[in-house]
Amino acid sequence: MNIPPIGIAIVAPSGFGRDNAVIERGIASLIAQGHTVHNYFEADKVFQRFGGTDEARLAQLNAAASDPQVQVVMALRGQYGLTRLLPRIDFARMADSGKIFVGYSDFTVFHMGLMAQTGAQSYAGPMFYSDFGTAEPVAFTQHDFWHCLQGPRHVVRACVSGNPQLEVEGTIWGGNLAMLISLLGTEWFARIDDGIVFVEDINEHPYRIERMLLQLQQSGVLARQKALVLGDFSGYRLSPADNGYDFDAMLAYLRANLPIPVLTGLQFGHTPQRVTIPFGARAQLVSDAAGFTLAMSDYPTIAHA
Repeated sequence: MNIPPIGIAIVAPSGFGRDNAVIERGIASLIAQGHTVHNYFEADKVFQRFGGTDEARLAQLNAAASDPQVQVVMALRGQYGLTRLLPRIDFARMADSGKIFVGYSDFTVFHMGLMAQTGAQSYAGPMFYSDFGTAEPVAFTQHDFWHCLQGPRHVVRACVSGNPQLEVEGTIWGGNLAMLISLLGTEWFARIDDGIVFVEDINEHPYRIERMLLQLQQSGVLARQKALVLGDFSGYRLSPADNGYDFDAMLAYLRANLPIPVLTGLQFGHTPQRVTIPFGARAQLVSDAAGFTLAMSDYPTIAHA
């Protein structure tokens, strides 16, 4: 895919990259594709499990937002750390910068805060460290990201059976389920009505997934939405105490008790092959016996970044 050269900033608002060779390989890969890379992460300033002190990580975000040569700001990796920065992030400054902010997992906090505070959109998309610096990058993940960046429309398809048949339209939003739940009741939880919610998580047992989704229901969030789409939920272990309670049993319970349709099969989450979802875009979700199509439009692209 031919992508026009753009400026890409790397920031580490959460965790840090343990291997500098991975970072160098990712930078070289992007440069070879014709892009300019501005790396604001400084390995010698790593603090504890974070990509710098709180002040340093906030400064990385601000510097990237202020750089006139940057169109896309990409998180180095997830893990944890953005929650600490929420009260100090100037989301109006982030929105006014016109940059496209990209990441997933812990970066869900940024997506939600940006939408809640300004209504601006961002990308639930790849991380620099694992998606561009890895020795064996996944072509599907990169291709889907570049395609989304070009716009003006991005379509995701899933060939999976067992989903309810429906056709709905709404604002697409969501991300890492645990991070969404952590924001409930705060000023950084965006109120989005008539939405299509997508969620994913890693190392969360089915009962914890159920519990978090029930919290979204019991807080009144899900009743205002049109559909819930589940992404990848892997890394958990069942035990004898589950006594037949597994992901499928949890899914059946949710479908019987949540107020909106529940779909599965979205290629999004902590898995190498992953789609990019423009957070806050207008979306049409069509599901039938063969699978579903999620078509997204009205979101920022590199033509307007």
